[in-house]
Amino acid sequence: MPTTPSPVPPVVTSVSGRTTPVALGDVLPVPASVRPEPGADFPLTADTVIRAEPAARAEADRLATLLRPATGHPLPVTVDPAAPAAGALTLALADPGLGPEGYRLDITPTGVRLTAATPAGLGHGVQTLRQLLPAAVESPTPVAGPWSLPGGTIADHPRYGHRGAMLDVARHFFGVDEVLRVVDHLARYKLNHLHLHLTDDQGWRLAIDSWPRLAEIGGATAVGGGPGGWYSQADYRRIVGYAAERHVTVVPEIDLPGHTHAALTAYGRLAPDGVTPPPYTGTEVGFSYLDPDRELTYSFVADVLGEVAALTPGPYLHVGGDEAFKVPADAYARFVDRVQRIVADTGKTVLGWHQIAPAPHSPGRVLQYWGRTATDPVVADAVRRGARLLMSPADRTYLDMRYAPDSPVGHDWAGAIDVRRAYDWDPAGYLDDVPAEAVLGVAAPLWTEYVTSRAELEYMLLPRLPALAELGWSPRATHDWAGFRRRLAAQGPRWETAGAGYHRSPEVPWPVAAVPAPRTPES
Repeated sequence: MPTTPSPVPPVVTSVSGRTTPVALGDVLPVPASVRPEPGADFPLTADTVIRAEPAARAEADRLATLLRPATGHPLPVTVDPAAPAAGALTLALADPGLGPEGYRLDITPTGVRLTAATPAGLGHGVQTLRQLLPAAVESPTPVAGPWSLPGGTIADHPRYGHRGAMLDVARHFFGVDEVLRVVDHLARYKLNHLHLHLTDDQGWRLAIDSWPRLAEIGGATAVGGGPGGWYSQADYRRIVGYAAERHVTVVPEIDLPGHTHAALTAYGRLAPDGVTPPPYTGTEVGFSYLDPDRELTYSFVADVLGEVAALTPGPYLHVGGDEAFKVPADAYARFVDRVQRIVADTGKTVLGWHQIAPAPHSPGRVLQYWGRTATDPVVADAVRRGARLLMSPADRTYLDMRYAPDSPVGHDWAGAIDVRRAYDWDPAGYLDDVPAEAVLGVAAPLWTEYVTSRAELEYMLLPRLPALAELGWSPRATHDWAGFRRRLAAQGPRWETAGAGYHRSPEVPWPVAAVPAPRTPES
């Protein structure tokens, strides 16, 4: 049935907090180690140069691109090893002993040095440098200084190697530019995976050369009867490349064997009864499926996953696996087993919703747990057989849930999730009978049955996305709601300056706001 989303409150612009100096520890997610040095601030001036080794040039260029618009400073980038370090921002690839994504940042009155073992580590350090400048640094046009970085040392590294968010582009389609904007939000908070839910009953969103009607016919619809849309393979490569430059790995999902109605409308011969169904634009689940007992099903799956694997440099293919209510349990387990082997044949690692747990183990496989109970014996058994877990409990991480019962947008089947509920839990301790070392990381899904525009998208992402980012990055010992809400409040002026909308949760002490800006949900 068609859905009519309620309007999102307008974006608010604040005159408070934009030029407030930042303390060394006021970073989100909070760093593993912070050692302030009072009085040792570094002034960023028109004479400041960014020095980098050739292998760090891309990250140095990104830092310059982030800082030039607001500061108005030229910030030239040099890879000349003879360039003086005094008065410069220096980026270097050197192992500070903080792992593949860790970094060390030293700020003194005479210079700044950022070191990491990999470009990804440098990229995370660049995002920290960005947050250590006043919120006005997010302005697209020059703002009067002064610009200063707080003195001291940060030594930082992530708790989990997999930190991500999911964007459902199947229920409502979001174009390439909207997806790239989501990538930017992820990178800002050191999230490193973007899971794209590319197929569902309401739409197929990626062109497949061997089955062209999937996009042409299956991609033409959306929830509520909207126009739909899909990504060409060139579009998808652009998203993957843009994300990779920002150290974000794209995880594509082709949902199987359920949630396949759009594929059946494109190719009726895939339907269990061989009859082409009409397009579906409602929001019910569990009624569609591919027949696990037909060889055509596996030829189709192998073709699609083979093309998606060839387009995706990352290690994972997500095969869905949820809500296949029409498929008997034994047939479902056989289907998942065979699909896991198809994924392995592409050279990728299988990732699926936790419903795939009963199937035989496939080396390296990852289950994404979206349940709401602390006990799941089937999942625990899969872990004992070698599976690892990506934690996405619906009552904590689902970004499509309403903030409160009266929120204008969102679902409520998993309950209201305001910022504190999103923040106050431990991925390692959520499930009983599952050892902490089996948890690969955390991911926050954003389903889009009721999310139709960029304004609504950002309203649902912010401010909960940083809460989940901190769970994935920061040491458990640093977990502190009082400190987090204070640091989160300081992000508000940054989002406003950058033109991003967000929910002004009453749990967070946001800076005093001015009159709301005249922005609509569609803008």
